[in-house]
Amino acid sequence: MEKDILILGIESSCDETAASVVKNGRSVLSNVISSQIDIHTLYGGVVPEIASRKHVERINQVIGQALADADVTLEEIDAVSVTYGPGLVGALLVGVGEAKAIAYAAGKPLVGVHHIEGHIAANYLEHPDLEPPFLCLVVSGGHTHLVRVLEYGKFEIIGYTHDDAAGEAFDKVARAIGLGYPGGPKIDKLAKEGNPHAIEFPRAKIEGCEYDFSFSGVKSAVLNYLNGCEMKGIEVNRADVAASFQQAVVDVLVGKAVSAAGKLGEKRIAVAGGVASNSALRAAMKQACDEAGIALCYPSPIFCTDNAAMIASQGYYEYMAGTRHDLDLNAIPNLKIGQR
Repeated sequence: MEKDILILGIESSCDETAASVVKNGRSVLSNVISSQIDIHTLYGGVVPEIASRKHVERINQVIGQALADADVTLEEIDAVSVTYGPGLVGALLVGVGEAKAIAYAAGKPLVGVHHIEGHIAANYLEHPDLEPPFLCLVVSGGHTHLVRVLEYGKFEIIGYTHDDAAGEAFDKVARAIGLGYPGGPKIDKLAKEGNPHAIEFPRAKIEGCEYDFSFSGVKSAVLNYLNGCEMKGIEVNRADVAASFQQAVVDVLVGKAVSAAGKLGEKRIAVAGGVASNSALRAAMKQACDEAGIALCYPSPIFCTDNAAMIASQGYYEYMAGTRHDLDLNAIPNLKIGQR
């Protein structure tokens, strides 16, 4: 019988301080997340310096709780995995520094993990039958990618955003209609009260780049609509704006993902990232995949947003592939998918 592999995962790329212990890349033994949303809501978005300081304050307690919840000691851990990019450089440095200290003190291997590859791996935590190859739509506050997962550590980007990420557009539109931060969940909630066809916002197409995205246009269209209403003295139905904007974004995400899967012969689509918890996206993607005969999977909401279980999962596959990092591992805020 093969020995179980226990990976301690650490995540601090933005405003969540998180630690997790995962067994064999699939079984979550603990998943502790300390969120800073309440703090950053006061400023309308994440303040990098505040985020970094809060990570310093909380990271030891979060890791200690993750080990306690999993009922394991550092001696029983096989490797320490940590997000080293992309993300806010100050925030990343806190996690990387902590992981290096633990790895050195405990004599454990250090494995650096790409944050977005971690989001993709979040799907492994609840879908035991999911194995590469498959197509993954990654949708978050800072990233929108269509990725072919060829092997556990091998990725091919077939589409990406040329400007705003989908989650970024959600945040900016939410701010414009007075919902505040974080924008994604608030637009999702308000949109349920509105008519998604009340306002025809544009769906961007990029000539020569069939699977690429652009969300700055729809964001600008919303802002122009709001300004126009203000100038004409027209009362704005915020629910209709939220629903119509959300529908425009969802149509593009679903259309490109399902089209790409069909043309590439992929029989399974996974969705990952914070926006993967959006209820309209999930419903539209399920309907489109059912109609196209494509299997669909996505993580529970707790594994869509930033967490360390996904980092431990991807860390497991990196570890099994022989990936090891020295103590000179540094934070790389603009780390590219597949970069090693």
